[in-house]
Amino acid sequence: MKTFLFLILIGAAAAISTNENDYFPYENPEESTNENDDSIFGGYTCRKNSVPYQVSLNAGYHLCGGALVSDQWVLTAAHCYKPRIQVRLGEFNINEIEGGEQIVNAAKIITHPNYSNDTTDNDIMLIKLNSPATMNSHVSTVSLPNSCPSAGTECLVSGWGDSVSIGSINKKTDYLFLVVQYDSGGPVVCNKELQGVVSWGSSCGKKGKPDVYTRVCNYLDWIQRTIESN
Repeated sequence: MKTFLFLILIGAAAAISTNENDYFPYENPEESTNENDDSIFGGYTCRKNSVPYQVSLNAGYHLCGGALVSDQWVLTAAHCYKPRIQVRLGEFNINEIEGGEQIVNAAKIITHPNYSNDTTDNDIMLIKLNSPATMNSHVSTVSLPNSCPSAGTECLVSGWGDSVSIGSINKKTDYLFLVVQYDSGGPVVCNKELQGVVSWGSSCGKKGKPDVYTRVCNYLDWIQRTIESN
């Protein structure tokens, strides 16, 4: 699994030009902690079981990442929607069976009611597992935030590096924030709280190109209502 460490720049969305070639500058003081892996910019290969809330969403192939927020609910991006999704927990190497995995089918897949496939606004989705996950050293939840993060907060992005470029930034919004590099649908965790869901990128995995993350703190009411009513 690839894990990326970066500094959140809250408010960057309001500073973005509509010109797709004019992006908010982001400078990582440590461009890579793994000199042997050129595919990881500003990140490193994480230790096994060090990100136990990370899940792989599978649709016959690794589709997206996601985060386990309770024993029966996963939060991810709405653009990762498929009518049938298998959730794989406790994964490290998704190409091997290592013994700690839990594989559970999705019972319900609920996209945000205002999600737009055209603009990717409200790019957030909840998945209810067919049966509760078993908590152990391989699998555990991540907390939802109590408030939004402040500028300069250090956060962790994790995943397996599968990602999709969707488009360029075309409007200001308080429901997104920008950093660089991403794994589609995956978690952005700040101070042990899930603050972001990877939404889209201007150019997959390229240095200096910002990626966009949905702010989880702005969707807490919807998340809580959806879980309580389902």
